[in-house]
Amino acid sequence: MKKLLLSLGLVALLLVSIVPAHAQPDRVTGESFATRSEVIAPNGMVATSQPLAAQIGLNILQNGGNAIDAAIAVNAALGVMEPTGSGIGGDLFAIVWSAEDQKLYGLNASGRSPLGLSFDEMKKEIEQRDGDGIPAYGMLPISVPGAVDGWFELHNKFGSTQMEDLLAPSIKYAREGFPVSELIAFYWGIGARIHNDRVGAFKKEMTMNGEAPEKGEIMKRPELANTYEILANKGRDAFYEGEIAEKIDQFMRENGGYLRKKDFEQHSSTWVDPVSVNYRGYDVYELPPNGQGIAALQMLQILEEYDLGSMGYGSEQTLHLMAEAKKLAFEDRAKFYADPSFEDVPAQKLISKEYAKKRMEQIGEYASDNIKPGMSKLEDGDTIYLTTADSEGNMVSLIQSNYRGMGSGVVVPDLGFVFQDRGELFSMDPNHTNAYEPGKRPFHTIIPAFVMKDGKPFMSFGVMGGGMQPQGHVQILTNMIDFGMNLQEAGDAARWRHTGSTQPTDDADEYLQDSGTLNLESGYDYKAVRGLMMRGHDVAFDVGGYGGYQAIMWDPDEGVYYGASESRKDGHAVGY
Repeated sequence: MKKLLLSLGLVALLLVSIVPAHAQPDRVTGESFATRSEVIAPNGMVATSQPLAAQIGLNILQNGGNAIDAAIAVNAALGVMEPTGSGIGGDLFAIVWSAEDQKLYGLNASGRSPLGLSFDEMKKEIEQRDGDGIPAYGMLPISVPGAVDGWFELHNKFGSTQMEDLLAPSIKYAREGFPVSELIAFYWGIGARIHNDRVGAFKKEMTMNGEAPEKGEIMKRPELANTYEILANKGRDAFYEGEIAEKIDQFMRENGGYLRKKDFEQHSSTWVDPVSVNYRGYDVYELPPNGQGIAALQMLQILEEYDLGSMGYGSEQTLHLMAEAKKLAFEDRAKFYADPSFEDVPAQKLISKEYAKKRMEQIGEYASDNIKPGMSKLEDGDTIYLTTADSEGNMVSLIQSNYRGMGSGVVVPDLGFVFQDRGELFSMDPNHTNAYEPGKRPFHTIIPAFVMKDGKPFMSFGVMGGGMQPQGHVQILTNMIDFGMNLQEAGDAARWRHTGSTQPTDDADEYLQDSGTLNLESGYDYKAVRGLMMRGHDVAFDVGGYGGYQAIMWDPDEGVYYGASESRKDGHAVGY
């Protein structure tokens, strides 16, 4: 009887978790899916995943800095306060709307693999570890960190405030301490359990006597404060040519790592042209590979052929079409997305309307289970996304990451930051476009986005989180454009996440041979869920993994910004 009652209780809990979320019954005003109101302000806006960091950006704006200054200051603060998803040991991508130039600029500030580590040597190292791919942690997945160069590239091109002033608030918090916020504390605990015994200074510099800080505890990071002070006083070259690069070189040589000062000296960021598709009158911009942004554009090109608005948000038909579009785009992602300096990536063909019409022919009434690329495990990832806007009309969409939470777990003593493990995302199949090579940029998951309307800026936004990101971008846009949601509501509404697609780390001849798994957040009508099951979708109900959203929208008629932030995180949007 107890087992029967327990089973009935679990069924009841499941049913409660998937009833429609059409009403926030205690909310007098606002849209049906919104957890809170949008933030509306006339002069400037900052939206990010940590409230103290957002306030730093706001202070920069109020003291005369522009949106680019604020973005750099916020990213630096997040490196202090949210090392579970960011830091100067990682990479950066950004899209900037320059009000003066009336133009969008794209920045790829991702690093490359060590010049001194060949494919054969990498393969030998993997075999010695009895692995079948580049490991997630330790020395092998470390690539050159690009974030610091990204800051200085942005600052040199657009900045208006001295770098020492932009880094000063973060230096103060790192030295004097900051209270750790709730979700960050949760992920910090996971990172500590994984990395405490790793070579280097992780335990000493990233924990409190071996324990992760708990929610509300004051955490100090004096070593990172010292590193930031070096950057503030001596600039970018201290990291890539001077004392920091030398310290990293020495540590790597002594501990079996492969990065050398030469790798840092030869590093550079790349200014790129964002690519776009028009979705029902809105021009959606993403950055070209080595990132995965064009997967969102591929999905949108397919979905535009369907009248999603009449099907309705969260309906069986809408969810089915979206999941199928994702599968098609991600099989191409697994085969064609790579460093364009090494491979001829057919980005424009992949995002063309003609190609989308060809691909959509594979969408039927049931869940597909045999999908190959249309021409000839990285669903998880912890990242920060931030967006800023100023009184002059400049807007920044910026994303920055260590990849797997606290990255490789390797901390060079006295530097105070963790190196990313982005190199894990190379394939070890030499015939793959994303195959490991020295001096090559790996496939990247982190993608900023920007939307234009009638030639003017409309929205800067992102949804961080590994393979969730293109799926999240599409859901935000369809929520607003097809289903009429406001900026905050579009992020609060229940999300879906499909997993199981072929990855850019797999062999070149692999492809999707089952339907994968369609994970649904609580909030979808059970009638739609049941319908998806009847169509052959493997439906699951996951806790977390649905990404982190931030957005700023410009209203030219009233001359105000709207801000929205992720309710699933410690998110905060603030304006003045």
